[in-house]
Amino acid sequence: MNPMELPLRKRAAALVRELKRLYPEAHCSLNFETPFQLLVATILSAQCTDARVNQVTPALFARFPDATTMANAELAELERLIQSTGFYHNKAKNLLTCARQLLDRHGGEVPANLDELVQLAGVGRKTANVILGNAFDIPGLPVDTHVTRLSHRLGLTAQQRPEAIERELCQLIPSKEWTRFGLRLIYHGRQVCTARTPSCATCTLNKWCPKRDVD
Repeated sequence: MNPMELPLRKRAAALVRELKRLYPEAHCSLNFETPFQLLVATILSAQCTDARVNQVTPALFARFPDATTMANAELAELERLIQSTGFYHNKAKNLLTCARQLLDRHGGEVPANLDELVQLAGVGRKTANVILGNAFDIPGLPVDTHVTRLSHRLGLTAQQRPEAIERELCQLIPSKEWTRFGLRLIYHGRQVCTARTPSCATCTLNKWCPKRDVD
């Protein structure tokens, strides 16, 4: 049978297997040691590269290693430490508010619950899923621009809103694969299926991709 004629769920399973073969060691590219540090790094990663965030966080975490210390930070100092990540005024305000919320609501600890995470300043579903999957080993599928683009190109969903894309992908992919599947799509989007010039000719997902002859 032509791979493109497989039922969608079977095609999704084939993509999961191939991505696992391509990127067996896929992991979060943000550097962190605690759930709080991952929360902070993920907030900083909005509209910024992970590499840049990793340059900023060592000094930031040395000064403010946990919610208690960050909740008592001066806004101006936070802004200075994170300035190079962009949008630093809003990010600094979110970090300060988020740290205070953690103290007030969760005893200074990061909650391992999506509904509670998304109530924190600067945290949406994408950030919450990053934290769940990588800090707590709780399945979560963050939908960023890479995941959105590749899930469309691979014909896994036609949805446009991240929450709707997440819902459809989670229906197709076994929950134990959610976190690594999202990471592997990001790896593939950065290395092969790039936005401007996807390398269709050398892509090993080619036979399952309805867009393989486009571009």
